[in-house]
Amino acid sequence: MSIISSNIKYLRKKKGLTQQQFADQIGIKRSLVGAYEEQRAEPKYDLLKTIASFFEISIDDFINETIDDKWAPKPKGNPANLRVLSISVDKDDNENIELVPMKASAGYLNGYADPEYVAQLPKFYLPMFNQGTYRAFEIKGDSMLPLPSGAIIIGQYVDNWAEVKPGETYVVISKNDGVVYKRIGNKFRDNKKLKLISDNPAYDPYEISGEDVLEIWKAKGYISTQLPQPTPEPTMESLTSMMAQMQRSISKLQGNN
Repeated sequence: MSIISSNIKYLRKKKGLTQQQFADQIGIKRSLVGAYEEQRAEPKYDLLKTIASFFEISIDDFINETIDDKWAPKPKGNPANLRVLSISVDKDDNENIELVPMKASAGYLNGYADPEYVAQLPKFYLPMFNQGTYRAFEIKGDSMLPLPSGAIIIGQYVDNWAEVKPGETYVVISKNDGVVYKRIGNKFRDNKKLKLISDNPAYDPYEISGEDVLEIWKAKGYISTQLPQPTPEPTMESLTSMMAQMQRSISKLQGNN
């Protein structure tokens, strides 16, 4: 028996409900409850959330934990807790890299954990990204220049948010901000705030609540149709500015000594 089917059956019986009573409570047919408990079908993600909410447990525990008399819920806010991650594979059982285009960013917030939604995303495979789970996100705007708007960031899934390193770049999926690509300004601690920094100094850093974060993907590469421009030849003005900066630095060091 699968974890989901056994969990539904155990939790239903623990509440003292018949299959019909349980079906009536969550608004489905009794035959579906029987199919779920006998592993002849599995609930879709939206119904899984409804069932987990009905039993007052987290969706992560409901899907990943065997719930019985010995089970106890994990403390809320533990960044090491397992999270739901839907993936797709090719005919050779290699994990695909699903692409989340800009126009699909809003929909991703609702479907990121739905296997059917993820399976419908554009996908590709790159042999150099074969250790771990990867997803690609098309970024918008100029907040992370020199990466241009429309560049595609390839991110590796971070299941333990305590491993997020300040100063490195990540794609952060959150309830309020959606899909953003930023540099992280602090370590993730439970449900404390997470500081997000743009590489373009024209944009101020800001913080988001840890409770709003849905997924974090560590940037491992990018794809862009805009190729880097050659470094311009130094001008007399730029050389003069560099010399002035060096002189100020030397004067500051001498003053400290």
